[in-house]
Amino acid sequence: MTAKSHKNWTDDVADLLRVRDGFVLSGVDPRSTPGYDGDKDDGKDDLSSGAADFEDYQERLFAASQSETTSGSVLLVLQAMDSAGKGGIVRHVVGAGNPQGVDVTAFKKPTEEELEHDFLWRIAKHRPGPGRIAVFDRSHYEDVLVAKVRELAGPDEIERRYDAINEFEKTLFEAGTRIVKVMLHISYEEQRDRLMARLDRGEKQWKFTPGDVDERVLWPHYMSAYQTVFDRTSTLYAPWHVVPADRKWYARLAVQNLLLQALDDIDPQWPDADYDIAREKARLAAS
Repeated sequence: MTAKSHKNWTDDVADLLRVRDGFVLSGVDPRSTPGYDGDKDDGKDDLSSGAADFEDYQERLFAASQSETTSGSVLLVLQAMDSAGKGGIVRHVVGAGNPQGVDVTAFKKPTEEELEHDFLWRIAKHRPGPGRIAVFDRSHYEDVLVAKVRELAGPDEIERRYDAINEFEKTLFEAGTRIVKVMLHISYEEQRDRLMARLDRGEKQWKFTPGDVDERVLWPHYMSAYQTVFDRTSTLYAPWHVVPADRKWYARLAVQNLLLQALDDIDPQWPDADYDIAREKARLAAS
């Protein structure tokens, strides 16, 4: 299924980008546009049309939860190497919704208090409530990616965390949360160009940190860690989708489509009025 407002998909993007048994990350071309027959201008038009659908779905989801006609919610998990476009997804895709019903959390290095608890303790506090869309800009997966690459936890603990993540996500799903897990897959060369552009532009330099270069040195290790994450945590109830991200317009459109499919699956409806409409019209007219 593809979003009704998107005119140029030739196939189901969720099906095309989904991680299944036998998936190999190195086989994904970061510059490709799987299932999309349009160009950048077409993508911008489709993104604009899809934004209207996203806004409508999101408002219906929020409204339905206020009258307790649905307990549905959506969790968007965004993972990527630096400069892959997570911020652009938040601004240009999720930003089309009403901020009243959207929560965005960027999980940074754990605080001392957070380190005193299990790694999922701080994550669970930000899971979406009924009617809400939550975005994790980086997430609990940092605890099996960075922790593995930087050897912040031992192999047995990392293995335990994969199982804990699967159980955590299963619990969310069974409670009515649709989980959309996205890895924005940028190429090594494109990342270098984007980081260099940050250094060349004064208004972008605040986004750059010297640590970005340090992480690039570990690129092969991160790709290996991501492959293990996909092997261990792409499930029927919370599958991973790897989105080619060298072309920002395609990545945004693909993620929008995945969110629209999740919302369509929930199918939130406007709640019925819990008062006598005719009576209130009469009272209003007479006031």
